Amino acid sequence: MTAITVAALQLPLGSADESANIAAVAALVADAAAKGAQLILPPELFSGPYFCREEDEALFALARPTLEHPSVIAMQALAARLKVTIPTSFFERDGHHYYNTLAMIGPDGGVQGTYRKSHIPDGPGYEEKYYFRPGNDGFKVWDVPGEDGAMVRVGVGICWDQWYPECARPTAIGSEPYDSDLDTSRMWRRAMVGHAVSNCMPVVAANRIGAEGPEGGAQRFYGHSFIADEWGDLVESFGAQEAGVLVARLDLSRAARHRAGMGFFRDRRPQLYGRIAQDV
Repeated sequence: MTAITVAALQLPLGSADESANIAAVAALVADAAAKGAQLILPPELFSGPYFCREEDEALFALARPTLEHPSVIAMQALAARLKVTIPTSFFERDGHHYYNTLAMIGPDGGVQGTYRKSHIPDGPGYEEKYYFRPGNDGFKVWDVPGEDGAMVRVGVGICWDQWYPECARPTAIGSEPYDSDLDTSRMWRRAMVGHAVSNCMPVVAANRIGAEGPEGGAQRFYGHSFIADEWGDLVESFGAQEAGVLVARLDLSRAARHRAGMGFFRDRRPQLYGRIAQDV
């Protein structure tokens, strides 16, 4: 049997004090590890408020190279001390290029590799194309320790990636500034649960909560973090306001057995979809 105990973290991250946000995440990581979690997922860009609400060139100073970013440094030390895996989201600078990046930090504290967000949104309150280049290194998977030392293969997606079934898939997503009546939390969760079903693969999603931004123009992040099994059933979930840790044991041997039985990958015909990869 191949199994792993996973955790998703949900918390407010609106403080301008970077060290305070990282410390808050670190406290929940320690809590999750104490509950038996072996892989612990914090939300997207957790070292500060979601800064992409507006275009401000001064905010590029928040980016650092991978091994110099405070989030990565802190989670490396924590992963090594607690012997857990921590997928760590951060604002990366690589020379003159900037990315929304995740570092997969293993239980030895080393960075196993990085994934750069592939799909970059652009719209009111989500001015990400101003800050981030699209990821240029493809989708990534890593082997991480699960139960009894067995290795478990995991993949990642970041926020806007999750709307695209081709990459199925932490996040920072909330209210839409152009329409105060539009609540996409149900669509957001349904899309990822759908990916769990169509790939017969468990999905873990971590989102932030709370209001960020100036009075009268604040953006509210709606939480609803969850862990779903390979059938898309919610094993653990939060609503819009809870802060804390979700922990669940996922039986990946069972998921693999069901995946084979359902035949989704046996019957898929990617040659029929070539047109979407062609220029129009």
